Amino acid sequence: MEKILVMNPGSTSTKIAVYQDETPVFVESIEHSQDELKKFDTIIEQYEMRKDLILDVMEKNGVKKEDLTAIVSRGGLLPPIEAGAYKVNDDMVWQLTYAPQNEHASNLGAVIARAISKELNDIPAYIYDAVTVDELEPLARVTGLPSMQRKGMGHNLNMRAAAMKYAKESGKSYNDISVVVAHLGGGITLSLHHHGRIVDMISDDEGPFSPERAGGLPVFQVIDMAASEGMDKKIMMKTVKSQGGLMGYFGVNDTRIVEKMMKDGDKKAGLIYNAMILNVARNIAKLAVYVDGGIDNIILTGGIAYSEYFTKEVEKRVKFIAPVIVYPGENEMESLALGALRVQRGEETAKTFVKVEK
Repeated sequence: MEKILVMNPGSTSTKIAVYQDETPVFVESIEHSQDELKKFDTIIEQYEMRKDLILDVMEKNGVKKEDLTAIVSRGGLLPPIEAGAYKVNDDMVWQLTYAPQNEHASNLGAVIARAISKELNDIPAYIYDAVTVDELEPLARVTGLPSMQRKGMGHNLNMRAAAMKYAKESGKSYNDISVVVAHLGGGITLSLHHHGRIVDMISDDEGPFSPERAGGLPVFQVIDMAASEGMDKKIMMKTVKSQGGLMGYFGVNDTRIVEKMMKDGDKKAGLIYNAMILNVARNIAKLAVYVDGGIDNIILTGGIAYSEYFTKEVEKRVKFIAPVIVYPGENEMESLALGALRVQRGEETAKTFVKVEK
């Protein structure tokens, strides 16, 4: 029997859980106030504070750390890596402490996991499907500018978990399926899973607009906007990352509000909401062409997938490609736990990370 500590550090919270095999013993989110966080100059300095809180919550829920058999965390901003599990080692801790791709709270996960592992005589500690997973094939990376390449970073943890769930329910191996997965959340990303790898992806900066993201935009107009008076990189990034999509049109990032507006007769809400649906469907079709349309299934997941209207409208537009299945929700804690469990049971092999010095 496995007892696995699961961690997912975010900017203002640390989600933790303990799983006994496939069953959660508890799942909890530790909230961090701005007053609490402003004491720290860098994210890595929050390590001791977050680690102590995690151990306190475990104790409060009646779980002794000595009973743990493994630890798994959301992976931080490492250099591009393959999907799946990686052992948390000293090289990974060094990378996330001194040379991460960027500052992000997820960088703390492996650092905390390594520390707790050492206290427990080096029980196995993993990250699984990190933020920087990038398995795009060379053909899918090429753009019209030699200086730019497409990247494969997106909501890989939830998308890959959904693909593996479909494979298991279908009695197939993940290595034998070809599916398109659309993660429908604050940002929308889509991925093509083909014979065990994420061979193509449409990230949230080039695909559908979403509750907060502007998505793919007409590039000539983007250049004009960037060159306009008073515009700089910081303002541009804020505009396209958090002030685009539904936020830009309605000042809200909750699809439920816009859907209700539409159903109450607001024509603008109907136009924009259905345009977002069309964009999701259009980008699903884009990924299907990479494998000549040979798709077994299309999977819709993420928070927006709870909307029956949204998923049914997407299905109407893409069912000519393949059947559609819906797995609503983010499911991140379960996805991490099941990933670690597969490694512990010998169904997967964890890879070894080697640091990349700048």
